[in-house]
Amino acid sequence: MNANTEFLEREALASASVAPSATTPSGNWDRFVAATDGQVFANAWLGLLAERIGHVQAAVVLLENAAEKVFAPLAVWPTAMPDMERLGKVIERVLADRRGTVLDAGAGLQRIAYPLIHEERLLAVVALELRGSARDASGAFKEIHWASGWLLNLITSGDKAQAVLTRDRLSSVLDNLAVLLRHEDLQHALFESINSLRAHLGCSRASLGLVKGFQVKLKAVSDAAEFDRHAPMSKAYEEAMADALDLGYALRADSEVDGLAPKSASVRHVQETSGATSVLVYPLKAGVLTVAVLVLERMDRNWNDADLVWLEAFSGLSTPLIDQRVRSEEGVLRRAQRLVKRIFGRIFGPDHLVWKLGSVALLLLALVMAIPVQYRVSARTVIEGEVHRVVSAPFDGFLLEAGVRPGDTVTKNDVMARLDDRDLRMEASKWASEYDQHTNRLLEAMVKHDQPAVAQIESQVAQSKAQLDLVQQKLARSVLRAPFDGVVVSGDLSQQLGASVEVGKRLFEVAPLDSYRVILQVDERDVRFVQLGQPGTIVMTGLAGDPMDFKVNAITPVATAEDGRNFFRVEASLAGDMPRLRPGMEGVGKVQTEKRSLWWVLTHELTDWLRLGLWRWMP
Repeated sequence: MNANTEFLEREALASASVAPSATTPSGNWDRFVAATDGQVFANAWLGLLAERIGHVQAAVVLLENAAEKVFAPLAVWPTAMPDMERLGKVIERVLADRRGTVLDAGAGLQRIAYPLIHEERLLAVVALELRGSARDASGAFKEIHWASGWLLNLITSGDKAQAVLTRDRLSSVLDNLAVLLRHEDLQHALFESINSLRAHLGCSRASLGLVKGFQVKLKAVSDAAEFDRHAPMSKAYEEAMADALDLGYALRADSEVDGLAPKSASVRHVQETSGATSVLVYPLKAGVLTVAVLVLERMDRNWNDADLVWLEAFSGLSTPLIDQRVRSEEGVLRRAQRLVKRIFGRIFGPDHLVWKLGSVALLLLALVMAIPVQYRVSARTVIEGEVHRVVSAPFDGFLLEAGVRPGDTVTKNDVMARLDDRDLRMEASKWASEYDQHTNRLLEAMVKHDQPAVAQIESQVAQSKAQLDLVQQKLARSVLRAPFDGVVVSGDLSQQLGASVEVGKRLFEVAPLDSYRVILQVDERDVRFVQLGQPGTIVMTGLAGDPMDFKVNAITPVATAEDGRNFFRVEASLAGDMPRLRPGMEGVGKVQTEKRSLWWVLTHELTDWLRLGLWRWMP
């Protein structure tokens, strides 16, 4: 048995005292016509329906109970009986299928249930048990269908009346709220609103106080644009408002038994001071926070439930609006104070787990940012040989052979290139022939003891010898050899074979393999942190997994411009041997400077940029 069946049985027993024990046709009709109560109307309707169908053993009308989400008996015929639960099964099927259902109970009994649906909403269920056949059940369905209009009208009329009442209440509340939005000045808006509220509720006087911190200050009194805050009446209002603020609910004093809240001495004091018959102190709350407090006075009648419902609706809609108007007129310091208070409340108060986790994360981040770390200046780095030797053309000629390219390793006296020496060899043959001739002539003159001829021929022999030695030296220098063990840094002549070269033209550059110089291009913003002797580390592009240590040796005081930025040349020496290192390799070097906080390391570039910009624009 489910909750609907149990509720049906319980309500049927409870309503036995109000249901008629026996009715006559005329009695049912008279009660149906003259009914002013919904339950009496439903009982009379059910009695008339049972009379028209005939052979009905028991009948019940179930109405939806919105509060408990079950269907409760509205009317029972002929009387409430403990075994009314026998209709529970057919009722449950109708609630599930939302259509008329017939169950054969045996012994000639048929159990019928019919749903009353309005605008796709199941409002009620009519269930009955009759003695007869399935044909009789079909006739019963027709009777219920034709008679259901009366019952639907009864049910929906209550909903319509409630909807109209709610609409009128909301309309009047919105009219009073519009007054709060009519004026830009808060004080004027509160004064107009309290006058409108007094007129709508029929009060002799109405007052409003705003909550600031843990105190209430009287801000507006109806029909009084100005009032004395130190007057006894004003003091009495503020005391009653303070009591309502502390207690968190409304306070009331009138001639009837209090049905809203306990009485208060301060409210009685307001009643005695003003001479009002009924006084209501009503806090306007946004959630658990009280924003304002009303004091309403009447001279002729007490407060009823409709007034309290209206005030509840007014409070729910007006409180956020009043709070927003008050905040909009606060100063900067007050807003900042409120913001800080709200943030600390979320961090140290209950709930708001995300805020607490975020605060812990920010605290840890701040601690991490305060940790001192080694600040390192980054710079583009190039490897150069400590000594560069230039291999140039010894004389004007033509390139015959180029045996090396940049990057090739050479040893001392290795052939790097050859110049065309055919002309030199011919010239050498010429001077060798002249030298032989002059030598022979010298011997003949010496045999003849011709001293003048000997002297003249000796000068010719010396001249030809000198020319021959010069040509032989040129022939030796036509082969360009490596000056020492090293690597070719520049000079790719493989595509220039046969081209003419001028004396002194740079053909190759050779750097040693065992001594290098590190050149760092330090940005002008960071050069102030670099000093002589500071250590550092470089990582070359081709040797990313093999960092190398260095030490700063020199700082060039002249800046060079590149890509729109100024750089200073900083020279450093490597600390160890690196066989794979080659001149011309590039990478990134970092110079270790003083220790700074991590926050400074991450933000000093932005800070310097802001300082420079501010200095540029300052008069």
